[in-house]
Amino acid sequence: MKPLLLTLALGLALSVSAADKDGWISLFDGKSLAGWKANENPDTFQVENGELIVKGPRAHLFYVGDVQGAKFKNFELKLDISTRAKANSGVYFHTEFQQGGWPAKGYEVQVNNTHGDPKKTAGLYNVKDNLEAPAKDGEWFTMTIKVVGKHIVTSVNGKVIADYTEEENPPRKGNPGRLIGTGTFALQGHDPGSEVHYKNIFVKPLP
Repeated sequence: MKPLLLTLALGLALSVSAADKDGWISLFDGKSLAGWKANENPDTFQVENGELIVKGPRAHLFYVGDVQGAKFKNFELKLDISTRAKANSGVYFHTEFQQGGWPAKGYEVQVNNTHGDPKKTAGLYNVKDNLEAPAKDGEWFTMTIKVVGKHIVTSVNGKVIADYTEEENPPRKGNPGRLIGTGTFALQGHDPGSEVHYKNIFVKPLP
């Protein structure tokens, strides 16, 4: 077999084997930040004992790996998360890498159980907020984000938290880029006083 064909065949085999029988594909290997790119303060993100620990000055960690070319439209994303006291973080989708600041493109799904911000975990930040924490600090919970067309559903441990359908030309005062589209995922490091742990990050691309 020619080298180019062999390389393509191996790549196809790897991409197929990366998905389990239900179509879930891992985005985090539990050992490194391979496939991810941090912006302004990269030391905010560390990997220890199979966990991705977010702790430090404001920064965002963007998925830039090979799955779907890091461009997702319809998908289901699930992550295991554990917050520490008064911690704030978030998971962005349909976003894109930027060098600094809060991501201008895409939606943010809040991660916050006891931080002073009243907008709590699994709400769609500044779009469909959740004002009651669905989980406790120090305990692992599974957050799921599902997007099909204009419909977004978030859940924690199987309980639906936000169910939202984007209308035509929705009002987005202060957040004009917070719209359904295509893009990648990002994890937020909010501030030096916040510590949040992530693991078991999987995506299931949907038609």
